[in-house]
Amino acid sequence: MSVVKELLRAEKDGTISFGDYELDTKSKLPDFEHKGDLYKVKTFKEITKLERNGMFVYESVPGTAVNNFSEENDIMEFTVEGAEDAQVTVEAEDGAEYKVYIDNTNVGKMKANLGGKLVLSVELGDAPVSVKIVKI
Repeated sequence: MSVVKELLRAEKDGTISFGDYELDTKSKLPDFEHKGDLYKVKTFKEITKLERNGMFVYESVPGTAVNNFSEENDIMEFTVEGAEDAQVTVEAEDGAEYKVYIDNTNVGKMKANLGGKLVLSVELGDAPVSVKIVKI
């Protein structure tokens, strides 16, 4: 795993990977088509942000690299890595509850805010960290 030098790419397994936390200046890639949706990524060392069809999907502060991102049947899964611990915000259903797993450990239930966002902290180190978010 490593940063996504092309900023956003489709993987053979149908997932997407995005983000480059090593960049010193903001870079973006708009209008990336994947499975009928248009994605846009903005990334650099301070922030990584992903939008789908103009709507918020993912944001991390500081910037991260996200690999094998998928959303299916009320489950969001991805691996994330970065230079330091990150606050990750993902799209969610307003007020819905989710079980959050980090590196296959259930870290508890979380409730999305009324704006439809779920905020979690991820401790990043030498290896990528897996994240799985399941709607209850």
